Amino acid sequence: MRLARFENSGPGLGVVSGGDSLKDVTPALDALPAYRYPLPGVDPLIANFSVISDRIQTLLPSAPTIPLSSVTLLAPVANPGKIVAAPVNYQKHLDEVRGDEGLHHQNQINTIHKAGLFLKATSALAGAGEGIALRKLERRNDHEIELAFVIGRTAQSVSRRDALDYVAGYAIGLDITIRGSEERSLRKSADSYAVLGPWLTTADEVGSPDDLELRLSVNGELRQCARTSQLTLKVAELIEFASTFFTLHPGDVFFTGTPEGVGPIYPGDVIDAAIERVGSMRVHVRAA
Repeated sequence: MRLARFENSGPGLGVVSGGDSLKDVTPALDALPAYRYPLPGVDPLIANFSVISDRIQTLLPSAPTIPLSSVTLLAPVANPGKIVAAPVNYQKHLDEVRGDEGLHHQNQINTIHKAGLFLKATSALAGAGEGIALRKLERRNDHEIELAFVIGRTAQSVSRRDALDYVAGYAIGLDITIRGSEERSLRKSADSYAVLGPWLTTADEVGSPDDLELRLSVNGELRQCARTSQLTLKVAELIEFASTFFTLHPGDVFFTGTPEGVGPIYPGDVIDAAIERVGSMRVHVRAA
């Protein structure tokens, strides 16, 4: 299933059918439980996905069809408790960062085994249709395509053998980066600097995430092309590692790291990003 959140005279939920339309299953959200303050630290849709999925199957036969071109695609997860990101998780990207002062700015660049993981602000989240609003235009802002995945159930100290059972689904992540000397989490947490989309492709539809092709072009020029088989720490290993430090909750989003080929983007640019078996999206860049 490819589950999309969208805006079309109000927020909606849809199942993507074919490449250019979706089935509007927004009434399935009525099956979500009501919450009172304090709100849970999970994304309600992901935490109740099995209930929502059953309701969706009931609605699909008579659900209205809407062209994708007529809606704004939002991030498929509305309320992640945290966005976890893996730095320099491709060897060739590690090499290019270490070799370019415009990328490392005299920061010490460790391997992921030493650097660990970092967090992006959840307020950085944006959907494919919302675009990227660049800040700090006097500095270099770079694109980074990444396989993203969403945690489907609570995970603590999970072994890599079982880790994929905790994944709800996959999406394309654009980890936009302001270059400079500050900590990663600051430079990567501006509003709209965590693009997630175009939809959530459920784990059963993707299968193994360990050998998927990633491609990113800017204004028609291919910039990044790699396979997730080149990841230093793959999806299961990232879950195993992270879950020894903190509890993972339904709706938590992981960005798995970007391959080589990162480059600057500017207002007016158009980014086309695709990941095999996950989807493809077009994202417009503007000034904040």
